[in-house]
Amino acid sequence: MSVDATQVRHVAKLARIAMSDAEIAALVPELNNILGWVDQLAEVDTDGVEPLTAVIEQKLRLRDDVVTDGNRRDAILANAPGAEHGFFAVPKVIE
Repeated sequence: MSVDATQVRHVAKLARIAMSDAEIAALVPELNNILGWVDQLAEVDTDGVEPLTAVIEQKLRLRDDVVTDGNRRDAILANAPGAEHGFFAVPKVIE
């Protein structure tokens, strides 16, 4: 599959991207190279290969789910720049 200038103009129009003729001419060979690489990947035999999310096996490190006493509102609000009535106070943004 190859891309020509007409197709690049069409995609740019759909994406609402303004492109000059020079930019389109420069983009055509780049897109054709990318599609060539995709064609190379399509030729690779992947039968019997399990799908991967990463090339190395990763284990999630989870912390223990421990119930705490909670009730730390005053300690948390001590770090806030402003607090009113037990809540974070933020400046008004709607007039």
